[in-house]
Amino acid sequence: MHTTSTPSRSLHLPLYVRIWLAVVLAVAVLTLLTGWVMRVTAEPPLREVMVRNAAGELVGHGKARLRLPDGLPVEAPPVAEPDMPHPPGHFGSGPEFMVRMQNGELMHVHLPRPPHSFWSRPPFGFAWTLGLVALAVALGTYPIVRRLTRRLENLQKGVEQWGTGNLSARVAEQGNDEVAYLAQRFNHAAEQVEQLVTSHKSLLANASHELRSPLTRIRMGLELMGNSPSPAMKAEISRSVGELDQLIDEILLASRLDAKEADLGTVEAVDMTGLASEECARVDAHLELGLDPRSIVLPGVAKLLRRLLRNLLENARRYGTSDIEVQLSQVTHDERPWVRLCVCDRGPGVPPDLRERIFEPFYRLPGASEREGGVGLGLSLVRSIVQRHGGRVHCEDRTGGGAQFVVMLPAN
Repeated sequence: MHTTSTPSRSLHLPLYVRIWLAVVLAVAVLTLLTGWVMRVTAEPPLREVMVRNAAGELVGHGKARLRLPDGLPVEAPPVAEPDMPHPPGHFGSGPEFMVRMQNGELMHVHLPRPPHSFWSRPPFGFAWTLGLVALAVALGTYPIVRRLTRRLENLQKGVEQWGTGNLSARVAEQGNDEVAYLAQRFNHAAEQVEQLVTSHKSLLANASHELRSPLTRIRMGLELMGNSPSPAMKAEISRSVGELDQLIDEILLASRLDAKEADLGTVEAVDMTGLASEECARVDAHLELGLDPRSIVLPGVAKLLRRLLRNLLENARRYGTSDIEVQLSQVTHDERPWVRLCVCDRGPGVPPDLRERIFEPFYRLPGASEREGGVGLGLSLVRSIVQRHGGRVHCEDRTGGGAQFVVMLPAN
């Protein structure tokens, strides 16, 4: 059995230290290269001197005395100095020359320089310059690098906390750069995952509760049925079995719609006009096609679109009245063609603050649980089907009273 071990994080430097060191080293290397180029391109030290009179005639010529402290090349030949007992550097710093005049006289020429301080004497001058540059860069970049990497560390802690099972963990969205964008995308993904997990937990909890009710009725009916079942008892058991079958079917469809990779059918051209006509005739609803009635076709899965319209009609029949109207038209929005489907009823309507919640699984309006039929999955399936087809759905008031559900589906 092979196991993989995670390397200890203590063996690695923190990210902010590595970035900071990289910046300091980069500036140090740049300074070294700059100093080397300056030394290479600098003028070589003086090695010869020529003395001319006012007429421009050469009256003397000499070479530099070898002075090791000035760093003259060792290949510079020393000059015989029979009449110069003082060593180089005796009269101070600066280049020195022994010049022999045309008359044979030997002269000492000294070009004095100010004495070097400890801070500027080579190689200490360049070394101190490099050190000061490195110190300035280190002090200037550390707060910037630390602030950036602290946000990355906070993002890492948030991801680790979320990974341990705390799905409500979020990270702070600070700034307006890539780190802030990454934090925003993580929070968005975490929120979606939390909603999905919460939805699945709610689905399981509510499904177990809703399944228990028809099963209990069936069990009680079997116990009360005895040897001679009455027609009413048979009808009640049959109704409970049908309700149970419908609930299982809706739960399975809801699970498949939540799974994005699930294959729910072939996308084809669906005649929405014909489909709406069939469903309206089934529940005796009025179909309104506008002033220019024509066949409206859109791409989609036919069985899902039929289920969408059937659920809306069943919801209107259950909570509204017999005055149900379906409006079907083709509109243009954002320079794109859309199919607009409205299912209208004359019921009590939906309060504005509950028009989003009614699309949640197993949610029913207050006081609606005692009504006949329905477990609260119909509108949730409608929204899932609409989203699968790239559309949107919402509920609004109907003119004259009641509610209407507006579905917008892309026509291409």
